[in-house]
Amino acid sequence: MKLSTLYRECTLNRICENEIGREMKVAGWVENIRDHGGVSFIDLRDMYGVLQVVMRDTSLLKGINKEDCVSIRGKIEKRDAETYNPKIPTGTIELEAHSVEILGKVYGQLPFEIVTSKETREDLRLKYRFLDLRNRKVIDNMIFRSNVIQFLREKMIEMGFMEVQTPILCASSPEGARDYIVPSRHHKGKFYALPQAPQQYKQLLMVSGVDKYFQIAPCFRDEDARADRSPGEFYQLDFEMSFATQEDVFEAGEEVLTAAFEKFAPEGYEVTKAPYPVISYKQAMLEFGTDKPDLRNPLRIIDLSEFFSRCSFKPFQNKTVRAIKIHGHQSKGFHEKLLKFAMDIGMAGLGYLEVQEDLSYKGPIDKFIPDALKAEMRELAGLEKEDTIFFIADKEDRAANLAGQIRNELGERLDICEKNAYRFCFVNDFPMFERDPQTKQIGFTHNPFSMPQGGLEALNTKDPLEILAYQYDIVCNGVELSSGAVRNHNLDIMVKAFEIAGYDEEVLKQKFGALYNAFQFGAPPHAGMAPGVDRMIMLLRNEENIREIIPFPMSGTAQDLMCGAPNVVTEQQLREVHIKVRQ
Repeated sequence: MKLSTLYRECTLNRICENEIGREMKVAGWVENIRDHGGVSFIDLRDMYGVLQVVMRDTSLLKGINKEDCVSIRGKIEKRDAETYNPKIPTGTIELEAHSVEILGKVYGQLPFEIVTSKETREDLRLKYRFLDLRNRKVIDNMIFRSNVIQFLREKMIEMGFMEVQTPILCASSPEGARDYIVPSRHHKGKFYALPQAPQQYKQLLMVSGVDKYFQIAPCFRDEDARADRSPGEFYQLDFEMSFATQEDVFEAGEEVLTAAFEKFAPEGYEVTKAPYPVISYKQAMLEFGTDKPDLRNPLRIIDLSEFFSRCSFKPFQNKTVRAIKIHGHQSKGFHEKLLKFAMDIGMAGLGYLEVQEDLSYKGPIDKFIPDALKAEMRELAGLEKEDTIFFIADKEDRAANLAGQIRNELGERLDICEKNAYRFCFVNDFPMFERDPQTKQIGFTHNPFSMPQGGLEALNTKDPLEILAYQYDIVCNGVELSSGAVRNHNLDIMVKAFEIAGYDEEVLKQKFGALYNAFQFGAPPHAGMAPGVDRMIMLLRNEENIREIIPFPMSGTAQDLMCGAPNVVTEQQLREVHIKVRQ
């Protein structure tokens, strides 16, 4: 690749001691200026590195300010040994400037110092993101992102997948999150939607005969921001396989994710080897209190509901009772702080027992457990001397959620979670349907295009709330990294599943007409998943906020503070798409 241009002979990372004595032209931004009286120094920065420039003719510095974009011609010299800078690759050399050309002038005051931009408040960073990206740590995240995406693309091609770009303008359909809708100029009163995912298109590709498809797919959902979710848009490694089962998808997902994490994980980190543990949704909600289990935490939740139904402690009667065992007795202060945490998350209290040397119990609820049952509880919970066991009681869903939060808090407070590791697992066997708590109507739990376990017979004969789906997630360190499913490719099963969820066949034809038609023409069985690229990079970079690894992120309030989106449009633009804004 040609490196030399009108403004520079090469990038700064390519200059080394071999160049000493050479006349050279370099270009970049003025990161720092130091005037030592009679001689001045500039730290010149480009995307790849930093080079010290010495100006023995101080007139060359006239009119130059920090962050000016400049081109400098001079001679590469060896630095004096006492001035070496071991922090940068060019720390033993410098450029003696002979001439300077200002290519791009800074006309106003900088909103923040580039080298400390990550310490600036976020709204200012996002408004001047083009300056924030000059920060070494910020641009390193973007270079890292580029390298990961390149690796994923090459790995998928190596695995026999074909890259296909699917449309950005598509039809709106009831898939869960809110659509972003786009008005049509040619078709009055009608709208396109931005794809929440390439769901229908990738299934249509399978019907088309494409055997293995993938793309780095942009997805658009009108959702609120979270630390691990960007509002508006995100990217996923979307892939689908014909003639594939759940286990085939597991193998493909394990291969690409293990390879990516092993290549890009920080030095010293361990990565789960394939095959990943497979945990059912039911087991995950019991043992971890969440369908996003963090396997770095060794604590597990157990169910003692039936046991406490035989005890006289009224707050646990007719309740789901979950328990968490830890080893060791804790201080009074520890229990007080944990109780405060429990009450802050909505619990009325947090019961516990300590196992003594003689295996007796000490704690406020000991007296409510009959002596004849105490040995049974030791066996059920695997209790040993000096253990402490905590109890959480509530309605089933709430008890699971609260127990999960207590488990996480205990893991952090006791500092027992595994460090420097990426621990993967699959969570599968999700319920196909759920009842909406507001409307009491039955609807899809996750992806409506999933194959129900048991097929048409299960849909016709079982309680919908008992039917499981061939749906699965990949979870890493408590973060949902990927979701997927064996797809429903049978028209009769599709019609019945949507009927249970409240959509008659006419609605199915209207909202999902392409799939409805395609499944009448020899659809193969197919399955796939879609690991989230942004979350993957966030984990690998150990960033706490996903916006740190996105080149131009929206703010937490879904605004592009740099370009001013969303903004108003003209009356003429509204008229062209047949829209009148209600006041």
